[in-house]
Amino acid sequence: MTVRRDFQESARCRSDLVIGREELFAGARGQLASGGSVLLHGPAGIGKSTVLRALAEEYGATARTVLRCSATESESHLPFLALADLLGLVLDEVSPRLPASQRTALESALTGRGESSLLRDGLALRLAVLSALRALAADGPVLVVADDLQWLDPASAELLGFAARRLEGTPVQLLCAVRTEGQESQEYDRQLRACPPGTLAVRLGPLTRAQVAQLLDHRGHGGLPRSTVREIHRTSGGNPLFALELGRALADSPTPPRPGEPLPVPTSLRALVLSRLDMLSVEARRTLLVASAGARPTPALLRAAGRENAEAECAQAAELGLLATGPDAPAVRFAHPLISAALYAEAPAHERRAAHAALSTAASDPIERARHLALATTGTDPEVAARLAEAAALARDRGAPSVAAQLGLLAARHTPADGGPGPGPEERRLAAAEDAITAGEVDLARDIAREVLTRAGVPADRVRAWIIVIDTAGHTMAEVDAVFPQALADAGDDPRLLALVHYQLAWRALIVEGDFTEARQAAAHAAELAARGQDRRTELLALAFQAQTETLMGHPEAPRTIKRALREPQDPRVACHHNGAGSARFRWLVMGDQLAEARTTVTALLREVRRRGSVESEVHFLRGLAETELRAGHCGRALDLARDSLRLARDSGIGETASAMLTSLAEASGGDVDRALALAREAVQHAEEDGDQMYLSRALGALGYAQLVAGDPAGTVRSLRRVRSLELGLGITDPARGRWQGDLAEALVRTGEVAEAQDVIDVSREHALRLGRESVLAVLDRSEALVRAARGDREAAVAQLTSAQDRLGKLGYGLEEARAAFALARLRGRGPGAAAFDEAARMFRRCRALPWLRQVEDVLATPGPEPVPGRPEAPAALEVLAAMERQVAALVMEGATNREIAARLFISVKTVEATLTRVYRKLGIRSRVDIVRLAAARRAR
Repeated sequence: MTVRRDFQESARCRSDLVIGREELFAGARGQLASGGSVLLHGPAGIGKSTVLRALAEEYGATARTVLRCSATESESHLPFLALADLLGLVLDEVSPRLPASQRTALESALTGRGESSLLRDGLALRLAVLSALRALAADGPVLVVADDLQWLDPASAELLGFAARRLEGTPVQLLCAVRTEGQESQEYDRQLRACPPGTLAVRLGPLTRAQVAQLLDHRGHGGLPRSTVREIHRTSGGNPLFALELGRALADSPTPPRPGEPLPVPTSLRALVLSRLDMLSVEARRTLLVASAGARPTPALLRAAGRENAEAECAQAAELGLLATGPDAPAVRFAHPLISAALYAEAPAHERRAAHAALSTAASDPIERARHLALATTGTDPEVAARLAEAAALARDRGAPSVAAQLGLLAARHTPADGGPGPGPEERRLAAAEDAITAGEVDLARDIAREVLTRAGVPADRVRAWIIVIDTAGHTMAEVDAVFPQALADAGDDPRLLALVHYQLAWRALIVEGDFTEARQAAAHAAELAARGQDRRTELLALAFQAQTETLMGHPEAPRTIKRALREPQDPRVACHHNGAGSARFRWLVMGDQLAEARTTVTALLREVRRRGSVESEVHFLRGLAETELRAGHCGRALDLARDSLRLARDSGIGETASAMLTSLAEASGGDVDRALALAREAVQHAEEDGDQMYLSRALGALGYAQLVAGDPAGTVRSLRRVRSLELGLGITDPARGRWQGDLAEALVRTGEVAEAQDVIDVSREHALRLGRESVLAVLDRSEALVRAARGDREAAVAQLTSAQDRLGKLGYGLEEARAAFALARLRGRGPGAAAFDEAARMFRRCRALPWLRQVEDVLATPGPEPVPGRPEAPAALEVLAAMERQVAALVMEGATNREIAARLFISVKTVEATLTRVYRKLGIRSRVDIVRLAAARRAR
């Protein structure tokens, strides 16, 4: 496959533009920084030249001499051309330093004067190239940059390889790129053997779907629907060059492809991937067209579709590299998805319809038969439309909502617009839009709904379309405020339609207004309307939403509402929905410390939504399972689940704020604290931009926790004070909702604001006692122990911490138990508390709570004085000081540094400094030395 120069990637090659190659780029960068060489390899268009240019730009500045060559296929027959590119500009510099025979051979090869050849001057030329590189290296580092090694003329390749194998110990590095089709390709092996010993071989593979989306966005194609980006990724096989060309073709196309139609493949790419097609027989080409039209073609399917010599014709195509051969036979697999797309796009429309017509009878799967029938049929046809609608229902039942959406749109296209029996075209389009939402293709669903609204006159269709528009807005509901009056107007006085709108109004009250009371009332009204209109599905959703709001509010009706939402008859679509009663019950279990049952519940829900292909629900329940594991102290497992949720959220564009928030909590507990801070700030920013009051408080809670783990108690106080204010305004009273209260109290102690810390504890404890939140009460006791320690009552603090640790362990909160053990160890100090530090480290290790484990290790690694047993009471002069001031002064007398005092008293270094300033002022002294002198003088009396 030849990539012409006009299709190669642009010269913009800064390392920050190397999308999707960050890890590989870092490895290559490290190899070059250590003095080694790098060989980049991979298939055509995979981005080798982009990475090579970026690395060359970055490391070229560190070399005294940079030698470059970039071969082309059309010039590969010219001997010594690449050698001339490399050494032509430095020939005058190195020639005087070469022996006469080497100089003559090299000058003859590079200038074309004489008849130098490897056959005649082989040894002299080889030694000349080696000597030239050594001479350049004697003056400073040399970087040899060679792109497209596969097109190097054989003579230059041989000379460069000879020198490279003998350059060990000299500051000469090679940075090369070569095209290879597989990890074990012969070309790769040959080029690696020609590189210096220890060369790092870096294979560039395909980009992920998210990376393709980022690449398209960066190159100006960011407005494409996610479903289209997914198709670009599939067709391109993750190849960045192919993806960009497909993106450009879509941008230039006046109309996007309809469902079931392939992406427009530009002529440039067709010529690129079909260069060998003319070598096929006419019949073999027709067989490949049928294979390209099929979803999972096999020789048996092709024979059933009328291609009698399918095996022989496929073998011919495989010999030309158009089909892949491998262990997955008897499947017919194209060597690259783009070959199939280009072949299909190249064929005339009547030939494509003929291929689909043949497959509509040959395929064994009813979904495939219906799809081929639709693509073989032009115009409307009620029978075809009915077959497609049945196939869509079957796909839905199989857990393939994306396929169901495509089939539904095909059904709508073939449905006559003049009425008749059965659903009309708009109704079928709306069903397709709802399937698209389930599949996570919200942009497609929104486009379908808006198209329906331009034509539909039936109130039920219009309200259903408005609801889809609202649904696809997600947590950015403020952007669709104008929709609600129109939806209410279309609903009229129909209780079924009104129930749909009022259910969405309940969500608006929660997300946009941040009013839990109004949200609860709107949900209850929606449930009543749905019951009157005999719409059990909407009734169940409204009851589940009411239960969720009551749970978060700490409302006494929550258990009864959950029971109402769980009563029969149930709707299977709601039972496992992320806003259904199962989800409400899971939230109740988590907040009520029933972690084992919560895990069982959410695992079953996750399994079911995966079976159904419901992307939004999968994102939601992945987060729920991650949260459960985090509460149980399984930080590694929680981190893996949270990252999976975030990847799926980013890929689908659903629930990104919530997933970033939860992943931040998991990163701060078991991963990378800097990553936790970045994700929490991202979540805060998105929630603020979306006007999402509900998730803003959650995101700020995650930020406050990450700041606490990062050693920034002042930042924690700022973030969690905002949470406290927001939840007060929202009407949230259940402290188990965000569980930030203990972190705020601890941070306040560390910043010296002990009275406010006690107030947070007292207010939160009142609600926790009312609701029976045992784990919250234990965490509050842990925080209160720190308050007591800060006030000088160490004995009571130790007793309270010991009790809190024991209760948290019994409840199954492993991480919170370990935090209590760590606080207890710090309170006791490293003398008698040495074993306690070991115990805390063991607990954090068991939880895989790496950031917390590092904190224990940091405390143990910091040298400092041990507490003196039976130390004398503070001098009488110190009795004028407050409790915190006396403790700080007493530790100064022991010789503790400000950092050590902060660690011992659970306060920040800044608080220690401020406290010492007050001590100096009260005692009329100027420094910590004066404190020691004052104490010594007192003892001498």
